[in-house]
Amino acid sequence: MPPRFREPPGLPGCPVEAALSFIGGKWKGIVLYHLLGGTLRFNEIRRRMPGVTQRMLTTQLRELESDSLIVRVVYPEVPPRVEYSLSAKGRTLGPVIMALKAWGEEHVCSPAISARPANTAA
Repeated sequence: MPPRFREPPGLPGCPVEAALSFIGGKWKGIVLYHLLGGTLRFNEIRRRMPGVTQRMLTTQLRELESDSLIVRVVYPEVPPRVEYSLSAKGRTLGPVIMALKAWGEEHVCSPAISARPANTAA
């Protein structure tokens, strides 16, 4: 396990917490979702995620690569071409990402939810 995911002493931890440490945050799950469709270059990913800065996307891609969830291939060309794809380990997250997508479509993007007044309790 990479050093940044070592369990702090005295904390029990749990499998959900461990899994979220790999895919948690605002952008990693979205990157993984877009890579489910196949190999993408950096700017293709960036165009699909207009709210992310170049620096943040680079950081997230590096972390996903260091966690062996994605594969980065650099081609020796001028200008350099870099492609990202899911690793075998990253592809195992496919059902999880698609389940999150389905949940979001049902519970967040449904017309009944968006039509509900803001001061109403769920």
